[in-house]
Amino acid sequence: MSRKKAEKGINPALEKAINELMATVMLDPTASITDKMKVIDRALKLEALKMKDADEGYGSGLFGDDDEDT
Repeated sequence: MSRKKAEKGINPALEKAINELMATVMLDPTASITDKMKVIDRALKLEALKMKDADEGYGSGLFGDDDEDT
């Protein structure tokens, strides 16, 4: 049995759903400011994840020996 390698990147369906949710909530006159801010927060989190995904070197120095004094 072979497993498929996990695809890299953000799921396009998830990105589309968040974009649609944001458009719907922002145009809803009955939505509270709390609801609107929650949707904005989700959209910002998605953008942060996309930026991390785009940066190939993100976290590459995490386990380096640069700061060890032996």
